Amino acid sequence: MTEDLINKKDIYFPSYLGTNDNLITLLNKTTQILCDWFSKADKYGPLPFDENFKCLMPHEDGNSTEDLFSDIQSLLNNSFNPVHPGSLAHLDPPPLIFSILGDLIAAGLNNNLLAYELSPSITLLEESLCKWFAMKIGFNDSSGGIAASGGTLSNLNALIAARHNSGLGSDPNSVLLVSEDAHSSFIKCIRIMGLDEANLIRIKTDKNGSIDIHNLRKTIEKCFIDNKKIFAIVATLGTTVRGAIDPIKDISEICKERNIWLHIDGSIGGIFAITSIPIEGLNNINQANSITINPQKIIGITKTSSLLLVSEMRTLENTFSTGLPYISSKEDIINRGEIGIQGSRPAEVIKLWLGLRFLGLNGIETILKSSINRKDFFIKNISKHKFDIYSGPLHIVSFLPKKLEPKDSDAWTQTKVNELINKNFMLSRPKFKGKYFLRVVMGNYNTKESHIEELLRLLHA
Repeated sequence: MTEDLINKKDIYFPSYLGTNDNLITLLNKTTQILCDWFSKADKYGPLPFDENFKCLMPHEDGNSTEDLFSDIQSLLNNSFNPVHPGSLAHLDPPPLIFSILGDLIAAGLNNNLLAYELSPSITLLEESLCKWFAMKIGFNDSSGGIAASGGTLSNLNALIAARHNSGLGSDPNSVLLVSEDAHSSFIKCIRIMGLDEANLIRIKTDKNGSIDIHNLRKTIEKCFIDNKKIFAIVATLGTTVRGAIDPIKDISEICKERNIWLHIDGSIGGIFAITSIPIEGLNNINQANSITINPQKIIGITKTSSLLLVSEMRTLENTFSTGLPYISSKEDIINRGEIGIQGSRPAEVIKLWLGLRFLGLNGIETILKSSINRKDFFIKNISKHKFDIYSGPLHIVSFLPKKLEPKDSDAWTQTKVNELINKNFMLSRPKFKGKYFLRVVMGNYNTKESHIEELLRLLHA
């Protein structure tokens, strides 16, 4: 591409006249570079192969298109590539093609989900899609939800609504109960809410990594004696290290007895609830007041894509509504900036909508089943004599050689991670129960049994 082909002054913004040929040319060039990068993933592996990336800043005069495309290529060459079948470290699957297109449309529209007048079709789309998800998991007709940039923000939206709903908005004695294996983001949530980390009370887990109900009841009684006021209990539907599921039915009964808000962090496993896949412990999630679901973590919806679903939409309105005095509103339309922390938001729901429409329920189920099948195949074939294995009903497995001391787990896992990445397998090494583990996440649709067999051969060597 040359400057003769693209005149910079003609491509600052899309034109409201003509065919936008310059934009089409630039999009075609960008698409080719991106697709070439995907196509070379098998050759270069999951992690960057080019050490020459330079973070160049703007000059007095804008750069040429040749310079920018060269920089784009360098950026790609220094990026993690989730398309590679050895990308098994985290909850970051390959991007769904129609979701990529949704990102493009969202950027091109540049609509703002702050208000209906700034995003008329997308406001209705997000409202409808959240309602569809809510109904699919068993909530009633007064339910709904809102999209956010990730599980942390969805959880934070839920907890702020829970505390507001309980009337404990400024009470320093308000506390949150979570599993000791709950996601680390709840520490962040507590800090943002102006509470001390002592207000985050952790419940012991059993041998399966699930909340110990007996310990939960004892903790609730102690909170009552100590004048600690519980504004929410969080059940985890898929813990980070082993994919465990808390006993939602038992926890929901306790919450009903005590009139406590039940929030489910379903960032990892919640998406399974819209399918007929039999996952142990997935029943009764419709007894919750709120649930976080992150389609980005397994079915390939491009980042970011998280949903907070609530059983009663009015709880979000009551918590976050300010009136938006500078925005024209319709009486029968809820401005989406009035039901969550975020004001301005991009139209990210488009990529979720297109991705789901393209897959259909059968396609979603196929992707999710394949992740469970890969996990089962890995567990079936890994040596039970050599490794201690920690897993649950979802697609995550953590493991460590038997009888390895905590002080030795750091060096062993680091050495093994480095050995594996040299063979184009990327695993993570979380710290869990005082030891470092290797963790494999089987959410990569490009990973076949032959790849898993090769990974197991390397682990058993």
